[in-house]
Amino acid sequence: MLIHIHPENPQPRLVKQVVECLKDGGVIVYPTDTIYGIGCDIFQHKAIERICTIKNVDPQKAQLSFICKDLSNLSDYTKSIDTPLYRMLKTYLPGPYTFILPASKQVPKMLQSKKSTIGLRIPNNNICQGFLGELGNPILSASLPGDMVEEYTDPEVIYERFETQVDLVIDGGIGGMIPSTIVDCTTDDWKVTREGLGEWK
Repeated sequence: MLIHIHPENPQPRLVKQVVECLKDGGVIVYPTDTIYGIGCDIFQHKAIERICTIKNVDPQKAQLSFICKDLSNLSDYTKSIDTPLYRMLKTYLPGPYTFILPASKQVPKMLQSKKSTIGLRIPNNNICQGFLGELGNPILSASLPGDMVEEYTDPEVIYERFETQVDLVIDGGIGGMIPSTIVDCTTDDWKVTREGLGEWK
């Protein structure tokens, strides 16, 4: 199903519909502050498997991120964060960044990679913020597979391509083409591992 949600003022009724879909184990395509992503509730194992099938990856080797509403989920899914790191995250988030952090034991087993890390994202996007607030826990997210720009920027083209594989495509307008900047924070020496939309100072 394709639903149109207003990018500035998401309609509460439609936000609820997205949350119901996620709680029922649905897989969604949704807008962020960078490119469109494919996501599901982190506690819905079958939905995680479906995303890995669409992406053709093994869950423990996949580059999957946790999309959170704010930093309140940090202590649940990451190991102890020191003050300088917390301050830095607070400066850059919400925004177009993915931070690689050491994962805690509360990360669902099937997602615990051999490296025991997770990517953390807090998009500066009203639609995302709306359904994450209503859901109450992070969603698991991956980038959309696609070779042509339209396949991951135009919601109508995305819907045509994925309508049989996902439950819901959210049309929040044309998406961006540049992914998030990835910063590895697993050591004290923070490093950019992918230059993306976010400017790293």
